[in-house]
Amino acid sequence: MKRKTISVTGMSCNGCEQNVETALQNLDGVSRVEADHEADTVDVVLKDRVSNDDVNATIEQAGYDVVA
Repeated sequence: MKRKTISVTGMSCNGCEQNVETALQNLDGVSRVEADHEADTVDVVLKDRVSNDDVNATIEQAGYDVVA
């Protein structure tokens, strides 16, 4: 398992946090997600087989931007 904090822009409310969390929870290998719109971050705990590209793509498909 690895823990990662991702900078994300575009989240402006609790509903946005929920959208990101739900999208990532549906990604196989993600065990825990916590989004924070005030800090513009998403904390995620995932299994080693989940790639950063998959996580980032999932966030972007939900309508938010990952900051490199």
